[in-house]
Amino acid sequence: MTKGAGTSLGEFGRIAAYFRPLAVGVPGAFDLTDDAAVLDVPADQQLVVTSDGMVAGVHFLPGDDPADLAHKILAVNMSDLAAKGAEPLAYSLVMALPRGTSDEWVAAFAAGLGVAQRAFKINLLGGDSVSTHGPLSLTITALGIVPRATMIRRKGAKPGDAVFVTGNIGDAALGLKLALGTLTQLVSEADRAYLIGRLRRPSPRLDLVASLRVFATAALDISDGLVGDLRHLAKASNVGISLDVRSVPLSPAATRVMTSQPDMLNTVLTGGDDYEVAFTAPAGKGEDIAAAASSAGITVTRIGRVTEGAVGVAVLGMGGVEMPVGQGGWEHR
Repeated sequence: MTKGAGTSLGEFGRIAAYFRPLAVGVPGAFDLTDDAAVLDVPADQQLVVTSDGMVAGVHFLPGDDPADLAHKILAVNMSDLAAKGAEPLAYSLVMALPRGTSDEWVAAFAAGLGVAQRAFKINLLGGDSVSTHGPLSLTITALGIVPRATMIRRKGAKPGDAVFVTGNIGDAALGLKLALGTLTQLVSEADRAYLIGRLRRPSPRLDLVASLRVFATAALDISDGLVGDLRHLAKASNVGISLDVRSVPLSPAATRVMTSQPDMLNTVLTGGDDYEVAFTAPAGKGEDIAAAASSAGITVTRIGRVTEGAVGVAVLGMGGVEMPVGQGGWEHR
């Protein structure tokens, strides 16, 4: 993060210069000149609310590009909305900026946020900006809407359902190891750029929300690792899940890493930051789901099944035998 003698614009100057333009299109935001905002929700819709934060040194590296941070903090919240089957409506932002953060850094962050919100078809509603002696902290509360009584919960998976996942798994976890310098094997520059890009700029699956509302019995986004998040879904639904590792979709870049370093399998399954959607649906709907996803330019892969009996996730390894994966995902402690 770029620091200097201090921010010359101050809190209200930053809001006016960098963030007020992001609220254009939301009349109830009042150009960010009031203490609160107003939103109208259609009578046949319900409001979906989610909130996610990121802290330097925990969720991202202190020197990461501000435009990447802007994209990611908005994308992780959009991913939560996507998994609920919700269309984005508006969002608020709270920034805790270390003292001495430059106007240039804030301008780059706001510009990146503008690009991201246009891509996700959402606008800024309001928020707050404070200074801190601690690390940079960013928090977004995102609002979405769904037709009444159609939000998809973690609870709802039934024995006999199939388990599906969008996109590819493990790219971000491998990208983090590359960014930290802890992946020691030789990786091509193209694969390195791709994997780190997946870490820093996830793609929330908003184009699939209407189909998820039709097909999914339960869903959640994969933020803390595939195995760990499937355990959350299994617990909420009071079911077991059998996950077949051989079916977990990998990108070509991740496949090349795995080919030369098979011990990265646990990292791929538990590393987190994928921001794909895992969901359950009746097994016979697989072709319909794949067709709907394909029309939106998204791949969907069947990776397991919902079972009766013990609640939790049984991970079947490459030989079809259950394998241990430890805790199975990220957890703040």
